Amino acid sequence: MLMVRQNNFTNFIFDRGKKNRHRYYKIYPIFSHKIVAMSIIEPSKQNITKPQTTKKYTSALRLWHWGNFIIISGSLLTVAINSYILKGQTALKIVNDQLTKSGLNASNDQVRSVVVGLRDRVWDFHVYFGYCLASFLLFRIILEFFQPGDQKFFRHLTVLFRRYRVKENPADNTRHDLVVKSLYALFYVLLLIMACTGLSLAFYQDDPSLKSLMHTVKDVHNFCMYPILIFICVHLAGVFLAERQRSKGIVSDMINGGG
Repeated sequence: MLMVRQNNFTNFIFDRGKKNRHRYYKIYPIFSHKIVAMSIIEPSKQNITKPQTTKKYTSALRLWHWGNFIIISGSLLTVAINSYILKGQTALKIVNDQLTKSGLNASNDQVRSVVVGLRDRVWDFHVYFGYCLASFLLFRIILEFFQPGDQKFFRHLTVLFRRYRVKENPADNTRHDLVVKSLYALFYVLLLIMACTGLSLAFYQDDPSLKSLMHTVKDVHNFCMYPILIFICVHLAGVFLAERQRSKGIVSDMINGGG
């Protein structure tokens, strides 16, 4: 026979027969908690300041969003190329093999200089992406002052924090939206740190008097890449869940403006 168990989140019909019950009761609590934890990161289409309406995105904000996506992707690509393709003996072997196939003989030092030159060229592109990232971040900060009132990020964050503290409506999605917006705020802070440290390295890395300081700045710059990667994965997972559940069309809204 079929058995049904009432849960805090939903009703589930599971395997028939008593022999499967123990297996179900061991696995299901873990599975359900994962579902709830993942649902918290879903972005919502609901307007924060006007809950009866859906979010709208200005063309400037959409330009920043997709431009920032391209810039960060390009920057991470340059890191991946230099970290995994043009690094160590693997890169030396690739270059040496290509030279040999072309009938050229080169010493290890000559091959190494070619690899170093390629790595430097890739880092040049990394720097260019960094300039674009800093420019887009400045653009986003200025844009915040000109956004319509119901689309201002910090206004949304303030409204959500106030609602959460006073608990205006315990049944609404305030906690969920506050978590999502807090993650975005953390992302902006990471971008700011990444941009500032990157610009410092671009202009002052070769200054002998700042060698020790630049070493620390470089460590901070490199570290920020990892939480940014985590945020990107979490954001993509949240968008995927939103598209499949409560906020279908959220990606197209970021393309055509929503509303």
